[in-house]
Amino acid sequence: MAVLLACIAAAGCGTARTESGNTDALSRLAVKLPAPAHLRAATPQFQLRDSLGRLVRLSQFRGKAVVLTFIYDHCPDTCPLIVANLHNALVRLGRAAGKLQIIAVSVDPTGDTPATVRTFLAAHDMIGRMEYLIGSFKELSPVWREYGVQVQGSPERREVSHSAFLYGITGRGSALVLYPPTFDPAWIAHDAPLLASY
Repeated sequence: MAVLLACIAAAGCGTARTESGNTDALSRLAVKLPAPAHLRAATPQFQLRDSLGRLVRLSQFRGKAVVLTFIYDHCPDTCPLIVANLHNALVRLGRAAGKLQIIAVSVDPTGDTPATVRTFLAAHDMIGRMEYLIGSFKELSPVWREYGVQVQGSPERREVSHSAFLYGITGRGSALVLYPPTFDPAWIAHDAPLLASY
């Protein structure tokens, strides 16, 4: 969390032109917490597999807004709330939901299996509405690191402590804004068409 907050504090770095463009774009969004400067300057790309074994690349969703979250499927509290609120945001968007792609990256390489993820998606009515990406520690940890996600596991209790900001990524593939885990679905519903257009 300290690393992420330090990155946020440094968010004023960059060229005046880029910062001006980001400020203008942020001013129209419901949430105005800018993504860390290094993510805005060069948003890390990644490719991981979903619960069906299909390779999913962040870059394949250009032209859409992307909300990127980091969760695990047997989380007792925060993660189910995040996913429920993302579902509600999609419902609010209605026909415009096609402008938004939700991507979840697992923070639990051991516990998030293809079977448990499919069960989780079905329970939250998110099959076909969210890409839930899984993999080994070796595959997932570089993505955590690049996005400043701190992950600590408690294997004996099957709980995973992790930072839970969500990342709003523009249609051009640039991380622009952060959403707190307690976001209001209306914020995403408002912001998704704007992010898709940036």
